[in-house]
Amino acid sequence: MVTADLLFSLVPALPLVGAVLIASARRYLSGTVAGMLATALMVGAFVLTAVAFSTFDPSTGGHTVRVFDWIQITGMDIPFAFRYDALALTMMLLVTGVGSLIHLYSIGYMHNDARASTFFAQLNLFSFAMLLLVMGSNLLITFIGWEGVGLCSYLLIGFWYNVPDYNYAARKAFVMNRIGDVGMVLAMVLLFQQFGTLEYSVILEQADGFSANAPILIAATLMLFVGATGKSAQIPLFTWLPDAMAGPTPVSALIHAATMVTAGIYLVVRCSGLFELVPLTQDVILVIGTATALLAASIGLFQNDIKKVLAYSTVSQLGYMFAALGMGAYSAAMFHVIMHAFFKALLFLGAGSVIHALGGEQDIRKMGGLKGSIKITYVTFLIGTCAIAGLPLLSGFFSKDLILAFAYQRSPVVYAVLVFGALLTTFYMFRLLFLVFFGSYRGKAHPHESPLSMTVPLMVLAALSVVGGVINLPHLFGGHEALKHFLATASSGISNETLHLSVTTEWILMGSTVLLVTSTIAYAYGRFARKAELDGEPETMPLFKRLLAERWRIDPLYAALFERPFGWMSTKLHTVGESRIMIPLTNGVGGAALRIGRVVRRVQTGNASFHLLAMVVGIIAFLFITLLST
Repeated sequence: MVTADLLFSLVPALPLVGAVLIASARRYLSGTVAGMLATALMVGAFVLTAVAFSTFDPSTGGHTVRVFDWIQITGMDIPFAFRYDALALTMMLLVTGVGSLIHLYSIGYMHNDARASTFFAQLNLFSFAMLLLVMGSNLLITFIGWEGVGLCSYLLIGFWYNVPDYNYAARKAFVMNRIGDVGMVLAMVLLFQQFGTLEYSVILEQADGFSANAPILIAATLMLFVGATGKSAQIPLFTWLPDAMAGPTPVSALIHAATMVTAGIYLVVRCSGLFELVPLTQDVILVIGTATALLAASIGLFQNDIKKVLAYSTVSQLGYMFAALGMGAYSAAMFHVIMHAFFKALLFLGAGSVIHALGGEQDIRKMGGLKGSIKITYVTFLIGTCAIAGLPLLSGFFSKDLILAFAYQRSPVVYAVLVFGALLTTFYMFRLLFLVFFGSYRGKAHPHESPLSMTVPLMVLAALSVVGGVINLPHLFGGHEALKHFLATASSGISNETLHLSVTTEWILMGSTVLLVTSTIAYAYGRFARKAELDGEPETMPLFKRLLAERWRIDPLYAALFERPFGWMSTKLHTVGESRIMIPLTNGVGGAALRIGRVVRRVQTGNASFHLLAMVVGIIAFLFITLLST
């Protein structure tokens, strides 16, 4: 057990060592060498995680690994400790496994970049922070990782800092994440004030004594959800994620598809025992998640940037996960987290391969006919598209169907909305596929397949997107929901969830969804594969279509409500508060001090008789004041 605990604790140390070494020697390392070192350390972290996973006994429920004593003051004992359980191991396998593939892909993608070494240092640092987030045994360790991934996200989104728009996107992501983090901090304060600790296990154990919808739990869970909303891009804090596509494509795959944006889902599942006690918060999560899934899917319909389409798809899929959390289907949410990591990382890396093949082109209207020239990218991208659409027996089919089954059990209205969102997803994803790979080529570059360092990760992720569903294969297909039972040992919320649908109902729901999805694919094929119907600029579109293409004009709305008023206030504070008040006041105080100094300086004559006289006068004055006061 000691050896397993040691291996478990060493997992985040490897990417941290990589970040420090590469950052220290970045001027002497080529991008390829730095990439190989960063990838090797991530693979090492994955191997250690796999060993820890193989020695773990889920029947024990897990335990805490106390690395060292950290904060010990009166009334507060917060150790630097990790939680060794099924939930942490699952997320660690995801972060290190998919992260290793993305690191390998980055070697080929970034080989011509002058700052590639810095990129790999930041990528390793992000992996370290994400591992801290999912391994922490208490909210404070989680929060360190939470802030770490936010910082690394800022650095990686703005990696090409010489482009002003990229800097703006990085600042936007940083600020909107900080808004959510305020909720996280307030939740920590409330929970510590109530329970006297930030340890998950202690909080969840003591919370069992509270009644449903207790005010303190309502406040704490809502604040936790606010934090999750910022990190996982839900309404209203979702607009940063599409703009975050400014970063290199591997950043989009690692941070905004597979790991960082799922941190909010992980947090809710980790604290599921609290959320189970607050049906009100669960209802809020369900409404926000469902609305986000539909809103983002509608925006994705008419986007022409290949990465922006995938970005809004990510926001929409995160909405499905939160809808599942709101229904108490925690295992379904985690199942979709894992499957989404496979097929969305595949799609982002596939998009990067397309961009690489076309010399940086991202407008899908300038692509077409690429399936003959970049065959590996096409086949793997096709698999990812089919998986996210939920075609039978692929990974997305099982995870999305499970969420829809819980939705039907909860409310036919929620089910209908989520099915409609799934059809929108199918339409815009196959629109993307057909415009990029079918028809005739509409660009000017000479397409070429990516190197093996980029295509091998695509093939591995494509295989996972095909067979990944077996980890939680439902009884309907002869499985035993292995993932659900494994995670139930670490989460009371998962152990309490139940699905009460008959076999007939499940088959009918599944069959009707598949029929609608295939019909949508056929419709998209007719519009975009045969004649490649292209959209012009938003200004030329009908009003409603233009509104969708301009993303419901939410960004201009936020600019009018927040950016411009704060900009105006900042300008006024500078021109009035600083220039007319603070600067004259500061200069006046300084000038007065100088004038007083010149007067006092004249008294310092150096004459002993004068100083003796001054001392006697001072003593007499002191005695006189003392007598008056008594």
